[in-house]
Parts: sequence; structure tokens; C-alpha cells
Amino acid sequence: QVQLVETGGGLVQPGGSLRLSCRASGVFFRIYTVGWSRQAPGKQRELVARRTSSDSTNYADSVKGRFAITRDNAKNMVYLQMQSLKPEDTAVYYCHLVGPSGREYWGQGTQVTVSS
Repeated sequence: QVQLVETGGGLVQPGGSLRLSCRASGVFFRIYTVGWSRQAPGKQRELVARRTSSDSTNYADSVKGRFAITRDNAKNMVYLQMQSLKPEDTAVYYCHLVGPSGREYWGQGTQVTVSS
């Protein structure tokens, strides 16, 4: 059974930082593309960052230079380091994996709120 568990969300002031973590189990982790997406109230879910099994990365334009996605294949972990946070970064953040066949797995989400 595949399971993704996100942690690290919370309330942070504008300009602050947070690190989200995601632990995967039940998969041969290193072959998967890992990613973080987010969904704000009333908006569509959007891809924030992605890192492939060969360590290529993609970022949404809105987070380039502020967010960094990393992975630890030995620990089956994905991280999203978020800096210079803005109120518009407020959303539920989801960890996901995409396998070579295109099969996807999603976590339950963690809330990030950026507010003073």
C-alpha cells in the first residue's frame, strides 16, 4: 500500500520560511518523479515544483528563486524549502509521486497560511 504523509505546514508571517516534508512508503521511491502542488481556496490546483529521478527540476514561475525541492532517496523523503513567503502562497500543499508508467500517488495535504 502506497502512502504519502506530509508534515511541516503551519502559520508563518510574510517574508518567513517553512520546510515541508513528505515521507513515502510502499514504493520503489528512487524511480519516481516527486513533486509538490498546491490549491488555494477557490482556485485550481497548481504544480509548484517537481524533481525527476535524474534530478531535473521544474518550478512554477511564481516560486522560482524562493522555493527549492529536494529528495533523499535513502529515506524516501521529499522536501520543499519555502522562503520569502507571501500571502498568495497560502494554500493546501500536496506531495505527489509520478511513476514511469504515469501512475500517480498523492498525499493528504498540509495547510500553509502566510499572514501577519
